[in-house]
Amino acid sequence: MRAPTSCVSLLLCLATPLAGQSTALLFTDVTEEAGIQFHHGFGDQELSNIVEGTGPGALFFDFNNDDYPDIYLLNGTWKAEVNDNRSRNLRGQLTNALYRNNGDGTFTDVTAAAGVGDDGYGMGGSAADYDGDGDLDLYVLNYGPNVFYRNNGDGTFTDVTAEAGLTDPLWSVSAPWLDYDADGDLDLYVANYLEYDEGAFRHFYAAQGYPGPLAYKGQPDHLYRNNGNGTFTDVSEEAGVFDPDGRAMSAIAVDLDLDGDQDIYVANDAMSSAYWVNDARGNFTDRALIQGVAFGEGGQGASSMGPTVGDIDRNGLLDLWIPDMAYGCLLSQKEEGLFADITAEANLAIISGQYTGWGSGLVDFDNDGYLDVYTANGNAHHLYTEEDLLAHNDRSGHFLDVAKDAGDYFQTKSVGRGVAFADFDNDGDMDILVANLSGSPKLLRNDTQNDNHWLTVVPLLANGETVALGSTITVTVGATRSIHPVHGVFGYLSASDPRPHFGLGAADRADRVEIRWPDGEEQLLEAVPANQILEVVQGAK
Repeated sequence: MRAPTSCVSLLLCLATPLAGQSTALLFTDVTEEAGIQFHHGFGDQELSNIVEGTGPGALFFDFNNDDYPDIYLLNGTWKAEVNDNRSRNLRGQLTNALYRNNGDGTFTDVTAAAGVGDDGYGMGGSAADYDGDGDLDLYVLNYGPNVFYRNNGDGTFTDVTAEAGLTDPLWSVSAPWLDYDADGDLDLYVANYLEYDEGAFRHFYAAQGYPGPLAYKGQPDHLYRNNGNGTFTDVSEEAGVFDPDGRAMSAIAVDLDLDGDQDIYVANDAMSSAYWVNDARGNFTDRALIQGVAFGEGGQGASSMGPTVGDIDRNGLLDLWIPDMAYGCLLSQKEEGLFADITAEANLAIISGQYTGWGSGLVDFDNDGYLDVYTANGNAHHLYTEEDLLAHNDRSGHFLDVAKDAGDYFQTKSVGRGVAFADFDNDGDMDILVANLSGSPKLLRNDTQNDNHWLTVVPLLANGETVALGSTITVTVGATRSIHPVHGVFGYLSASDPRPHFGLGAADRADRVEIRWPDGEEQLLEAVPANQILEVVQGAK
């Protein structure tokens, strides 16, 4: 990490009220020029079952601490119990890949040198500093046993899965990190999907291609407590989050009710979702039904995909956006703890209803201070392509479909799945990484042009290297407040850069930057200049 920027309250005049320019969003596909040469495979020639059709995801994570987010891409493999025997020539040919960000817009494949080319049936993953040594460790989620790589701090990783106790042999799809028990180290929630029967069930509508999720039993998620010695213990039952019948598609761990502890929201497939509320003592209760986040608008158990959070209407409370198949849910927290489905009135029902949505994000792409929506789309049961969704927030919580004018990429179609977000070139706007099923990933550089200002706030623990997951950042410009939880795992199968990014609009400084650290300590910075990556070390003077 660079030396943290010093911030002192200078009692400068108030910044101009946030009123950013409304300009067309513009993205450029830079995958090829960035040097990313990767093609996802699902281990077969034809899409024939739910395992093959579920992945992949992608990760942004800074594994070498140079402040430029690197990329990790998930791949499938050939497995006898999943894939057709005629495709066994693919055995050993498909592996995951790690691309190092060179800081000049290009990436280098360092998979072999780093030792992270797992050849399991990859789905997704996440990264966090589990041992507090200042670098990010990598957890790879598979259909089958997961793999946990400890970062050695020299560009290489060591497989410590068995000794850490994180094998988790189920079908894992999401793994957010959180300090659920407030003991100072990061615990892990592993969301698992369903129990595939190796193709035994064959009673399905032929045009569907293969059976859907209701043909299979669900699997329980697992909450692993960090023991502080490099090992983890499964505490799912004692913490109250054990549900043997869940069908998780993804999960997020954030302080959704803003009471100072980390909660967990699990988007389940073809059934009610779960909202595990933390009682501040490490015990959880599912309050999804009571608080209005269990079902879709019509009360159905929607095929929820990748949930993401953000304050859409700038009321100081976190909202949820959850893509679906020909559907989507924007759940607005209108008063503390109670959510209302405003998908239709926000115009997202019309925009998203024509697609099959998967990975998504609520991101301020034009730095006007209001969160926009991006969703990757693609058919669930066939390799039928769809274009991606890009919707601009008009600052009233109403969204406009702007994809057709956002660059050549949006004139193409793919079978989209996971999406990750980061300012990979550190130029002050958020970029997009899309993982496509049986296709190449796409790195979309944000080339939106305007004079809006921005601020990226990076809360670091006392070691000056580790991003303080579980913190909450609030930025105030004039009468407008923006809130952003510090977390990297959201959306579908993927993990994004956890550094909170704020659009400031016309304001050339933030009046207030408030940090609530994971241990509850609060810190205030005033008159913070815009257009910088601001690193703040907890406890530093």
